[in-house]
Amino acid sequence: MEAIHVQGRTLSGDDLRQLRALLAQHPDWHRTALSVRLCQLWNWRNAAGQLKDMAARTLLLKLAALGLIELPPPRRRTRRPCAQAPPPVQEPGLALSRAPVQDPLGRLQPIHLELADTRPKREQVRQWLAQFHYRGFHGPVGENVQYLATDRHGRELAVMVFGAAAWKVADRDRFIGWSQEQRAEQLGGIANQQRFLILPWVRVAHLGSHLLVLAARRLSDDWQNRYGHRVWLMESFVERERFAGTSYRAAGWLCLGQTTGRTRQDRQHTLRVAVKALWVKPLHPDFRKRLNPS
Repeated sequence: MEAIHVQGRTLSGDDLRQLRALLAQHPDWHRTALSVRLCQLWNWRNAAGQLKDMAARTLLLKLAALGLIELPPPRRRTRRPCAQAPPPVQEPGLALSRAPVQDPLGRLQPIHLELADTRPKREQVRQWLAQFHYRGFHGPVGENVQYLATDRHGRELAVMVFGAAAWKVADRDRFIGWSQEQRAEQLGGIANQQRFLILPWVRVAHLGSHLLVLAARRLSDDWQNRYGHRVWLMESFVERERFAGTSYRAAGWLCLGQTTGRTRQDRQHTLRVAVKALWVKPLHPDFRKRLNPS
């Protein structure tokens, strides 16, 4: 059969035959064992040398959906945070019953932007966002870096989640100046700020821009440490009806334009979604060369 392109990989007929043989030889294996073994056979790893287990599982599911392989049934319901139901939403009064933080920014210093790199910390990020962010949060998918912000007294102030970049954004792609092929190869060099929440009892002038500056200083290093490669540009989509983008502008981000208010699933041009402003922040003076090395 002809080669097919699935989950960022081009699979030949030999690849599919090897996969079918693996399934036939180990009918008792569950899907996780299959995806791990597949990564080992194909040496499918990220830049940090870690097996790309989740990517392999997604590839298996896509091949099964195409009718090219038959997978064993799932053994149990997934326990990944993004597949779990969000925690109960608190009433607004419960949030506002916390002691308010209204000090001038200078009295809170130093503000710590702590990497949420353990399960309890990441669960705290998820709970804050699920309870207080207007879009909610079930958990990240794919490469991501999460932060908890606290002040000098250890009081929680805010949370941030950075994840995979949007696949195709016309204004951003023109700003970078890359081709479709270059974008497909280098998209991992962009991080999308998927969530940014200042907790509802925190009322501190200029805190938002200060946190954005702190994130810009360390995000690329944290990404390198976690995934073995750097990011060179941050992007964020900000709903225009809700936010003016003042904090982004003050932190040195650039507004490149706005979305059309439609989604890629809107085949009949009838669906409407919130119009969002596109903001970006380069993390290196030569970010274009880093994202477009050829």
